Amino acid sequence: MARHRSPSGRRAHLGPPLPALAAAAGVGATRSVPLPASLPRVIAGVVAGSAIAAAGQLALTDALHAVDGAAVLRVGLQDVVDVAPQRPAPPLVAPVGAPVVPVPAEPVVADAAALVKAADLNLAAAEAERAAEAARAAEAERAAPVGADLVLLAGRVTSGFGSRWGRQHAGLDIAAPIGTPIRVPLDGVVIDSGPASGFGLWVRVRHDDGTITVYGHVNRALVAKGDRVRAGNVIAEVGNRGHSTGPHLHIEVVRPDGTKIDPRPWLDERGIHY
Repeated sequence: MARHRSPSGRRAHLGPPLPALAAAAGVGATRSVPLPASLPRVIAGVVAGSAIAAAGQLALTDALHAVDGAAVLRVGLQDVVDVAPQRPAPPLVAPVGAPVVPVPAEPVVADAAALVKAADLNLAAAEAERAAEAARAAEAERAAPVGADLVLLAGRVTSGFGSRWGRQHAGLDIAAPIGTPIRVPLDGVVIDSGPASGFGLWVRVRHDDGTITVYGHVNRALVAKGDRVRAGNVIAEVGNRGHSTGPHLHIEVVRPDGTKIDPRPWLDERGIHY
């Protein structure tokens, strides 16, 4: 090969001149061209790389046949996923001005135990309300209405004051169902409450003017001896005790001197209804 210097004086390694190569090819002459010194190493590297790749592929095939190939691949994929960087989830913030869509609430489904408990609570509340209403009614019955609003007993007169069956009937009989409340017509103090001959049970009240009222055949006395009562208070219930032909109240009015008088005009003068 020809060597020459460049005009700058640096040495350059050049191949054969193109005209000489062309002339040699034209006349059919054969001329050997030297190969670069590094070419054998490149070829050896390629061959070695192919051998290593083939060996690796054979080893991978044997491994997949020996174990669960899918599992091996899953492990490999999981490694890739674990190594891959995780992107943070976008914030759940609606853009400014975006319409707000309400999310419907999931229906609450009560189980059987909850329904039974609710029914029991409703029943208990209803019973408590009935008990409170009964208490209010009883309190109202024991209240003390004044004047013409006061009702001694809601019933029907069956026998008046005077002679009856050859004897003196010293009171007024008012028929009513057993348990009907009896109210005292005036303020006073209970002087008797309990058993009485002929009446079964009775209650006697001395009023502030000294007059005594007597209530016989009662089913139950609701006051005790010595109690202070006010006009309209419930003191007893209608009964059928003692010498009685049916449920009724026998009421007597006794003056301070001990004289028994007709209860009807006495009650009428004071506006007491019966």
